[in-house]
Amino acid sequence: MAMDREQVLRDAAALLSRKSTATMDEVARAAGVGRATLHRHFAGRDALVRALEELGIQELETALARARLDEGGGADALRRLVAEAQPSADLLAFLYTENQLFEGDQVNAGWARLDARISDFFRQGQERGEFRIDLSPAWLTEALYALIGACAWAVMDGRVAKNDFSLMTAELILGGVRRSVET
Repeated sequence: MAMDREQVLRDAAALLSRKSTATMDEVARAAGVGRATLHRHFAGRDALVRALEELGIQELETALARARLDEGGGADALRRLVAEAQPSADLLAFLYTENQLFEGDQVNAGWARLDARISDFFRQGQERGEFRIDLSPAWLTEALYALIGACAWAVMDGRVAKNDFSLMTAELILGGVRRSVET
């Protein structure tokens, strides 16, 4: 029976998002495969994390495409992006805190593409007068990632209802990013 690589990655992501220090043995058990099978596809934890990184980048790229950031106002586009990112939030939360992905010269170019697209979205919102101009687009991008991760962990811990994820994440960042109108 062939191993379903994507399902193994999703099972690994589900475990690692709850327990980032899980061993390869624990990952194999969670994925329902033998340790040897897991090692044939992923030479070790680093290879597994890099494969998860690729999956996370793909998922966030898909979320960006589905969110249609260039349609409508910035607030509605941001709400769509958060809603589209929610199914991958656990994986993104794990990846956001996985230091090995952001050390040295081996940083995946996919993150730079994603950062650029999201930062550009915030910059355009600033230019249209929708978003605050005293916060850099790069910082707003990091804040968005952090809020998605924080809400994902709160949902996993049962402190936030899954159905509240999109509302709570989007409205918190919008409350901080919106440009106030002075009268």
